[in-house]
Amino acid sequence: MKDYTVSGCIVTYNSKDKISQTIESVLQKTKGVPFTLYIVDNASTDGTADFIKEKYPEVVVIEAGGNDGFGAGHNKVLPFITSKYHVVINPDILLETDVITELSEFADTDEKIGLLSPQIRFPDGRIQELGKKNPTVRYLGAHRFHKGDGPSKIMTDYCMLDMPTDKPFEITNATGCFMFFRTSVFKELGGFDERFFMYLEDCDIARRVSEKYKALFYPMADVIHLWERESKRSKKLLLIHVQSILKYFLKWGLKF
Repeated sequence: MKDYTVSGCIVTYNSKDKISQTIESVLQKTKGVPFTLYIVDNASTDGTADFIKEKYPEVVVIEAGGNDGFGAGHNKVLPFITSKYHVVINPDILLETDVITELSEFADTDEKIGLLSPQIRFPDGRIQELGKKNPTVRYLGAHRFHKGDGPSKIMTDYCMLDMPTDKPFEITNATGCFMFFRTSVFKELGGFDERFFMYLEDCDIARRVSEKYKALFYPMADVIHLWERESKRSKKLLLIHVQSILKYFLKWGLKF
C-alpha cells in the first residue's frame, strides 16, 4: 500500500439507476493505494445524491446545487483534494483491474507526468477510437461521421492507431471519460475550463497539460466505457457539442 493518497471524482446527473455499477467497480478494484471517491451531483431530480449517501457511506458526496456542466462539476472538488493523484471518472466507466494503482505506480517514475490516459474499450473488448491529437475541423468531422467497420486514414491519424500498444507515448488530447492527473497539475491549471458546459473540455485540459508537462497515453492498462454517444441522438446535446467546438476553436484558433 502506498504512503500517499489518490482521489477520484464522478459527476452525476440523474444517474441513480446506473451509478452503482461504476461506484462498486471503482471501489472494489482499487486496492493498492489509499483511495477516496468523491461524487459531485449536479442537482439530480431522481434522488441520485441521497441514494449514494445511503448505499455508499464511504463516498464523499458534494451537492452542487445546480447543473453547470461536466467540467464545473469536477472542479467542485478542487478545494478538498490533497491527494498525490486525482482521477476523473465518468459514471459509465467500469474497471476490471486495479488500473488506478497501476497508473499511480507508473506516474511515480517521472515527476514530469501530468496526465495519463489508459486504453478505453467497449464492453465487448473493442478499442474505442478516440482522438489523441489536437482537434481540427477535419478530425472532428471524420470522428462524427465515421462509418464502417475499420478506421479511415484520417481517424487512424487522429486517434494515433498506428502507434505501438506496448509502451506509453505522448499525446495532446485525451478523453474525459477517464483522466488520471497529478493532483498538483490539475490544481495548477484550475481544473477544467468552465466555459465548456460539456464536450471538448477534455481536449482543452489535455492540451494545457501537454504545454508544460507530459501527457501520455498508457495503452497497457484499460478501462471499459459504456459509451452511448448521446449527442448523435439528442438535438439538445448536439447543439451543446457544436457550441463547445466553436468555443474550442475561438480559444485555440481554427485549424482544418
